[in-house]
This record gives sequence, structure tokens and C-alpha cells, in this order.
Amino acid sequence: MKKQTSVKKNFIYNIVYQILILILPLITAPYISRVIGAEGLGIYSYTYSVAHYFVIFAMLGLNNYGNRTIAKYRDNKENLSKNFCSIYAMQLMTSALVIIAYIVYVILFDNKYLIYAIIQLIYVLSAGLDINWFFFGIEKFKLTVTRNSVVKLLSVCSIFVFVKRKEDLILYAVIMVMASFISQISLWPFLRKEIHFVKPSLSDIKKHIKPNLILFIPVIAINLYKVMDKIMLGNMTNVSNVGFYENAEKIINVPLGFITALGTVMLPRISNLTANKEKEKVKEYIDKSMEFSMFLSIPIALGLIAVGKEFAPIFFGEEFVQTGIIIQYLAITVIFISLANVIRTQYLIPNQKDNVFIISTIAGAIINLIINLLLIPKYETIGATIGTIFAELSVMLIQAISVWKEMQITKYLKKLLVFFVKGLIMYVIVYQLKYLNVQTEIIIFLQVVIGVIVYFLLNIKYINSIIDVKKYLKMGKDKND
Repeated sequence: MKKQTSVKKNFIYNIVYQILILILPLITAPYISRVIGAEGLGIYSYTYSVAHYFVIFAMLGLNNYGNRTIAKYRDNKENLSKNFCSIYAMQLMTSALVIIAYIVYVILFDNKYLIYAIIQLIYVLSAGLDINWFFFGIEKFKLTVTRNSVVKLLSVCSIFVFVKRKEDLILYAVIMVMASFISQISLWPFLRKEIHFVKPSLSDIKKHIKPNLILFIPVIAINLYKVMDKIMLGNMTNVSNVGFYENAEKIINVPLGFITALGTVMLPRISNLTANKEKEKVKEYIDKSMEFSMFLSIPIALGLIAVGKEFAPIFFGEEFVQTGIIIQYLAITVIFISLANVIRTQYLIPNQKDNVFIISTIAGAIINLIINLLLIPKYETIGATIGTIFAELSVMLIQAISVWKEMQITKYLKKLLVFFVKGLIMYVIVYQLKYLNVQTEIIIFLQVVIGVIVYFLLNIKYINSIIDVKKYLKMGKDKND
């Protein structure tokens, strides 16, 4: 049996990866926002969002299904090889169909931003080469992190070197899509060490289609309210609003990346433990993960509400005042998404309760679509934001209610209330700092520092328990380590 990397190490690797994919765009965002402006950023975001829909149809539900399936068979190289080859054969076929469909779309429909749509074809092509799900399934997070880190850093350097004016929007688009393409191909040289290639039979491929399609339904539903907002804003208002919304999402996604990184790491581990019927260990993981997510998400959400309005124009430029207001609204979704992420990745998917996952995300997509249609024409970005808030809330509530008894949700609500009260105390103190007669930049800095100190002091008992109970950080090491 293969020796497995500890959850602690995998979590650290995935945190590093999340830092790169979320922080690096933030490093370039103030520069890009000023160089190409809200309209240019909106054009890129709009064409990327459209291409992204084609990519998710190429991948179907593979990020979850592939991860889960590989995790089950990783201890047997024969089964691992057979399942990888049959799953990837399916991915290759769907990718080929989607690439053809995207080319037809570009030729027939995308005349307004044609050159950018053509550039995004490279991004669509990269979906056919994406095998991150395999390496996540065997818990080789270090490998994906190191390879993708180099690519991300090179793309950031390229942006600062080559993108100098509004007319360089095309160069910016090329850099972004090439970074995605190179990230995918960089993992292939390491695949042969893990498997041997076998020719999959049609029956082997077919057996993966139905369960993969089942997990694809929530993927498309989630993307309806994650990406459709920007497409609807672009069509119903203007691309500048897409730019405002895009930058707000970048800020919200940074803390979310840290919190949801735990779910990415835990999915293959809990899938493996569930398959081996180790219920007590699974329960211990979920309890610790839920508490940790609440501990982090509440102060982050309240902190963003406190500083978002003033932070955005300083960070992105005066043109992006509207982004600050969007950040304040979207901040509450950090709590909803964090809690739903634990339920989804550590209970629903490992236990193959896909119906709950599907129903919740479809409900969220429908709610978001209805609210967007009603509010975007009048309230523009705020309308889209309200739609997202209610979508994420509904997803979390449906998932929580569906597993209320099995996961003992009531005990988590009590802990949530405790963390929320302490978060409110922090918020009240931080908010008062707005009235200081100093520069806005200094106020924001003080708000962040004092907010962290106050919240940590209020939760010193919980923090000490994390430090003392080292078994949580080490419990990813299985008995065979």
C-alpha cells in the first residue's frame, strides 16, 4: 500500500496553490485595472465567462467524480490505471465535441468581440488536457502546486513586462489563456510514474458516463450563478459593470480560496476512508473542518463589510468605487459557501448523496436567474449581487436541512452563534476606526490589524485547542504511514 501524505501537508500545499491562483491575480489587478480600464477588463471577463461554459461541458463533473473515483482505487495500480484511462477517454471525447461547438459559436455568433473569443479557444483546448483530478485523487498536491506555481509566476511577470496600455488587452488575453494551457500540459510527464496506459473498452468508458453526468448537473447549476452574473450584466447593461463585478469577485475569492482549500484536500481522503468504512475517523474530520470553517469565515465576512467600500477605489483605482459596494454585499456569501463546502466535500460527495447536491445547486441557479432577470435591468451590479447572495444561501440551507440528523447540524449552529457574536464585537470595534482623522489607507491598515488581534483574543481558547490538539493536523497520516 502506498504511503500517504498527511492532510496537514496536503492542506499546506493546497493553500500555497490557492495563494497563487488567487493572490497573484490580485497583484496584477490594480495594474491591469488602471492600464486597460473597466471596459477592457469587462471585455476579457465576458469572453472568458462564455468560454468557461464550454470548458465545464468538456469536463462535465470530472473534478469531483474523477477525484472521488481515483481516491477509491489508488491503492491498486491495475484498477487505478484502468479507471484513469477509461475516465480520460470519456473526457477526450467530450472535449473534442465541445471544441467543435465553440468554433461554431465563434464563427456564427461572437462578432462583437471576435478576436478575444478566438484567443479564448486556447483556454477551451486546455480542458482536454486537464488531469488535475487524477493527481488530487492520489493526493499528489505537491506536484500540482510546484508545476502550476512556476506557470503562474511567469504569467504575472509577462503581464508587467508586455501589457503597457489599453491596446495591449489582446496581449493580456493571450498571456492568461497560455498560462492555463501550459499548466495543464505540465502534469503529463509525471503521469507514467503513477499508472500504465491501457486501452479502455467501450463498456469501461460507458460505466463512468452516468455517475459523471449526475455530478455534472450541480457543476452547471453552480456555474449558472457564478458565471452567468457576468454574462447577464454584459448583455443587459454594459461591459464596465462586468469589470466592476469581476474585481469584487477577485477580492471575495481570496479568503474563500483558503477556506475551501480544506475541502479540496479532504474530498479524496474522506472518500477513501468512507470506502473503507472508517466512520469515526470521518466524523472527527468533519467536526474539526466545520468548526475551522466557521472560525475563519465569520470574521472574514464581517471584515470585508467593514473595509470593502473604502478599499476598492484605493486598490483598483477611483474608477472602481462601485466594486467596493459589491464587495460589501458579496461578503456574507463567504459564510454560506464555507459551510456548504464542508457539507458537500466531506459528506455528500464521499457518501454519494449526489441527489442532495444536485437539488440544492439547481435551486440556487433558478433563484439566481429569476432575481437577476428582475433586478439587473434596474439595479445592475447590485441586482446581480443580490441574486448571488440568495443563491448561495439557498444552496447552504437545502444541503444543511437534508443532512440535519446525519451530521447533527444543531450542534454546529450553536458553535456558529458563538463565533458570530465574537465576530460582531470585532466588527463594532473595527467600524469605529473609520472616524479617525487620518488617511484612508492608514485606517484600513489599522482596521485589519486590530480586527485580527481582537478576534484572536476573543477566540484564544479555541486557538489554543488547535495548537494543543496536534492530532487534528496530523490525523491525515493513516495507520500505515
